[in-house]
Amino acid sequence: MKELSVNHLIGIKHITKQDIDLIFKTADHFKEVINRPIKKVPSLRDVTIANIFFENSTRTKLSFELAQKRLSADVISFSAAQSSVKKGETLIDTVNNILSMKVDMVVMRHSSPGAAHFLSQNVSASIVNAGDGAHEHPTQALLDSFTIREKFGDVGGKKIVIVGDILHSRVALSNIFALQMQGAEVKVCGPKTLIPKYIESLGVTVEPNLRKALEWCDVANMLRVQNERLDVSYFPTTREYTQQFGVTKELLDSLNKEIVIMHPGPINRGVEITSDVADSQQSVILNQVENGVAVRMAVIYLLASKIKN
Repeated sequence: MKELSVNHLIGIKHITKQDIDLIFKTADHFKEVINRPIKKVPSLRDVTIANIFFENSTRTKLSFELAQKRLSADVISFSAAQSSVKKGETLIDTVNNILSMKVDMVVMRHSSPGAAHFLSQNVSASIVNAGDGAHEHPTQALLDSFTIREKFGDVGGKKIVIVGDILHSRVALSNIFALQMQGAEVKVCGPKTLIPKYIESLGVTVEPNLRKALEWCDVANMLRVQNERLDVSYFPTTREYTQQFGVTKELLDSLNKEIVIMHPGPINRGVEITSDVADSQQSVILNQVENGVAVRMAVIYLLASKIKN
């Protein structure tokens, strides 16, 4: 069997196109599994995984836990809010204490960019990055690409626009790396203040006009404004943001073609997209959620098989 070129999933930048293909092929198999009456496989019966979340998360945490349980792994979940981190314990001490309980893999979300990489250099377990600050969120980018592949048969040659708060988004950066690696063309659209200065150096075009961006693309990936990361005001009012960068059903229907709408969640309904867009036939948001479990099963399974070897 082919295997991943890495022992950890830290970021899309660290993996290859062959790794992505292998993850997707494995996820295809697991998607069949989770649609069976009996949704469990005994693949990781002897593997223990710790989910360590230093930042709040609902969907990603649940998705990882479900993926792990579907593979029959032993799962322990750790929330920093109720832990000794609040008493001043360091990241390394926290993780080493967990690893001393004979844990094989750590899925970690942390507010500091580079935290997952730092951990992978200092502990013996396999590390999966579930989001590090505004840096990367590799499994989200993989499930987004997997959903595009499912819709169109291939990601290569597709035109994707990422709309919204690019500056504070780990999803945007991971998506740009993953989409370009698979041969897609990427543009970003949003307020000038929320577009990073370096973005064009990544081979990405900036389109300031939302209508033009939507007329160009096959897929629009809508990001929410990350209010929790905004230390200053980046645009006058939410209402003004919505008028310029919010997608309505009326706007979609006025385009000369049908495009696919994605959203990594959580959705601020009525801000970046209206409810009738989120719940429309053009939206694949719930497919993304379902695919998230299959893709995370694939990532965990492939990394665990390297531990066993």
